[in-house]
This record gives sequence, C-alpha cells and structure tokens, in this order.
Amino acid sequence: MASAAGGPWAAALQLRALFYAVLPRESSFRTLREVPNYVEKSIPFFVGFIVLEFAVSWIQKRKLSGRINDGISSLSLGILSRLPDVLFRSLDLISYVYVWDNYRLFELHWHSPCTWYLTFLGVDFAYYWFHRISHEVNILWAAHQIHHSSEDYNLFTALRQSVLQRYTSWMFNLPMALFIPPSVFAVHLQFNLLYQFWIHTEVITNLGPLEFILNTPSHHRVHHGRNPYCIDKNYGGALIIWDRIFGTFEAEDAKVVYGLTHPVNSFEPILLQLRPLAHIWNMFWATPGFCNKLSVLFKGPGWGPGKPRLGLPEEIPVITGKEVPYNPSVPAYLNCYAVIHFAVIMDLYIDLLATVTMLSQGTILLRTGVMILSLTSFGLLMENRPKAGILEIIRCLIFLGIYKLGYLRSEFSFLDYSYEVLFSLCIAFWVIQTLKRSTSCTDKHD
Repeated sequence: MASAAGGPWAAALQLRALFYAVLPRESSFRTLREVPNYVEKSIPFFVGFIVLEFAVSWIQKRKLSGRINDGISSLSLGILSRLPDVLFRSLDLISYVYVWDNYRLFELHWHSPCTWYLTFLGVDFAYYWFHRISHEVNILWAAHQIHHSSEDYNLFTALRQSVLQRYTSWMFNLPMALFIPPSVFAVHLQFNLLYQFWIHTEVITNLGPLEFILNTPSHHRVHHGRNPYCIDKNYGGALIIWDRIFGTFEAEDAKVVYGLTHPVNSFEPILLQLRPLAHIWNMFWATPGFCNKLSVLFKGPGWGPGKPRLGLPEEIPVITGKEVPYNPSVPAYLNCYAVIHFAVIMDLYIDLLATVTMLSQGTILLRTGVMILSLTSFGLLMENRPKAGILEIIRCLIFLGIYKLGYLRSEFSFLDYSYEVLFSLCIAFWVIQTLKRSTSCTDKHD
C-alpha cells in the first residue's frame, strides 16, 4: 500500500515519522523486506534538529543547549549502539519472525488500519513495561542506565544508547508475534523509537492538552531527573496514558537535575557501557547467601540485604540545586580537534551504513574496529587524560595504515587526500605534545 516514491514527498514523510504523524496507508507493507529503514534515513533530520535546538536555546537563554564533551560522548554511545546492526540482524526482528513463523495463532491483515493502530498501542504498551522493568531490575538497569548517564538534557541525549539493551527488550514484543505480521511490527518499532528523539529537549516547555495523552518533553524531563520526586517515573514511549493507568506518572515541578543519582563522571564510551556490569559483578560476589546474590541481579539497583525490593527512598541523594556537571577543563584546540575528528568518524559511519551490503566481512570488521578505537580515544581526550596523547598517536597510525591499504576510502575523492594529510599532521602534533609533556614531568621530578 505504501508508496515507494522519492523526492520531497518521501522527505516530508520521513520528517513526520519523527513525530509518529504518519497514516496507515503511508506505512503499511506486505513483507518485512519492503519496510524502509526509517531510523537510518532520519540521520539528516537528527542533525538538523540538533542545530535548530542550539539556535533556539541561544535565542531563549543566550546559552547553548549542550557541551562539546557531553555531546561527543552521547553521539559516540549512539554509534556504538548501532554497530551490531551492521554485523547482525536485529534480535527484535529475528525473535519476532521466529515466533510468527512457528507459533502464530491467527493473522491480522497487514493492510488494515485496525491492525496498524492496534500495533501502535501494542508496541507502546510493551515498551512501557520493558522500560519500567529496566529501571526496577538491576541487571537490566546496568544496560539502560547508559541512556541516563548524561548530566545534560538535549537532543544529543536521545542518541545516547546502550549496546546491550537491545538484547533484553526483544522478549516484551513476542506476544504480538502471535497475530500481528512482522512487517507491521517493524514499522512501529522504528516509529516508537523515532518519536522519543524530539522529546529530549528543554526548549519546548508545555504542549497544553496533549500533555494528558502523549509523552512530551516535560514528562520526559522528569524521567531523566535525579531529584527524589523524579525517580522511577514516566516510563511511556509515545503515550503517557500507561503511566497514568499504572500509577507511575509525575508532573514536572521543581527544576530537574539530570543524570544518575551517583554520576559516572566519564566521557569514555566503553567504560560507560561496562562499568555498571563490573559494579554488579563485584556486588554479586561480595554479597553473602545464594538468595541475596540472586537479589543483586533481579531486584532494584537500590536494593541491599534487609531493604525492600526497590531500595529505600531516603537513601536517594538530596538535590541542592547547586550540583555541577562533570566538565574537565581542556584547551580550546582540543575541543576543535575532537570535533573535526569526530566528523571524520561520523562520515565513515554513515558511509558504512550505505555500503555495508557491498563490503566484505573483513572490511566491515576493520572499519568497526577503527570506529571503536577512535570513539574511545575521543572520550579520553575530552577528559584530558595524561596518556590520551599516546593512544591518539596509535589511533592515527592505525587509521592512516588502514587507509593506505584501501579499507577506508571515501566516496569523495578530495576527502581521500585530506584524510592522508590530516592524519599525518596529527601524528606529528601528538608526538610533539607527548614529548613536551614527558620533558615537563622529568623537569619537575628533577
């Protein structure tokens, strides 16, 4: 039923998809193969809205809506979260199709508006419970908390996602596979995710009557707060009605302070992904008793022996309003350096998405490895770590070597030469910086 036409009509449809403002006849497909990759096609709109948010924030408050270090960290986590999709098909779809092929009870018509709207409600209802349980079960919270680790709240934060979360969410959608076609489910799985992008902002205050039905920026600001009144509230995806029904709704009141109750204080993406698991591992072995060890995994992140399932509310740190986000001081040139090189990696990431079907597994793995190494190095640079320069030298050498072997060629020929010059200069720069720092340390020691 859906048209495959391109041009302005397709762009307008893609824009409306960000707000779930799409009709059934525009987004119904017979087979899973026909379903567009709405998320990938939304990347230009993500960039456009981030720029627009910065402009509006400057006009409203005379300040930008985010910081370079936190923004690069959020985008790095977003790229990492999507890299498994380059190598493997989504587990959500694999599991769903398996249940549909082998256990479906009956088949709703893929082109029926009733099926479309039922799937809209079903996907959002499943997301509510997955999201709620991800906050209430420690082992799931270890994956989900990456999304909450930013102390800023802007559209960058929407892209701050966990690599591991996708391996726990799939089971909540399986009941729909008993009767809803995979093609319909795949559309709404993407729309539900896209809708949650634009609600991560402070520039939109209140949407009037829509606040009663939809999840809005105001409601979601509460969800991202670490104020005691914000904890474990407003889990909805596109709709807020589930929170109102199940008693987890809270309206925005006192100024929201964002982030985790115990901030991680890092911009390094691999550390942000793995530190929560390391904490659970250590707590698991340190807690006596088999039942208590299981409780470490399956009760709330605030649980401890002798405490209720979700922990004690009085143990949540008090918010004074004077909290200062983690923001290490770095030279201006380092911020510029990180932005330029992140743009290079972003270009390679987008190119990888566009050409993945034409590349060998070896090339895909090499490019993926370079991206992970680069994002890790950027995180350490943003923290101004003493050894970050050495890692950056190694990264630039590896990048230049793989580039010279032809595995990182850009579709734009002028960029090929630019990459070679840029990374050669960067290697020389970091060698000089490292030598200077080593000499300085030696002089102080003497």
